[in-house]
Amino acid sequence: MSPLAHIVALPVRAYRLLFSPWVGHGCRYQPTCSAYALDALERHGAIRGGWLALRRILRCHPWGASGYDPVPGAGPAHDAGQNPRCDHDHHG
Repeated sequence: MSPLAHIVALPVRAYRLLFSPWVGHGCRYQPTCSAYALDALERHGAIRGGWLALRRILRCHPWGASGYDPVPGAGPAHDAGQNPRCDHDHHG
């Protein structure tokens, strides 16, 4: 993780340590928003990862969607426009 991404991750880590135990585990998505944010920062760095984390947090509200929503991966499948949220084999 880049030094800037470490700095951006500090508030997320503080939330997980200080507030998450009091708030409970009511995240609509899997992985949780804080886990998503840390993963996004790790994979994509401070700018893109921070943007992905912010978008996820803004989607997490009572009228939003829910379910499995992993961080989009970097690589050929993602760059080619394939569905980055589908990581299982459709060829049965």
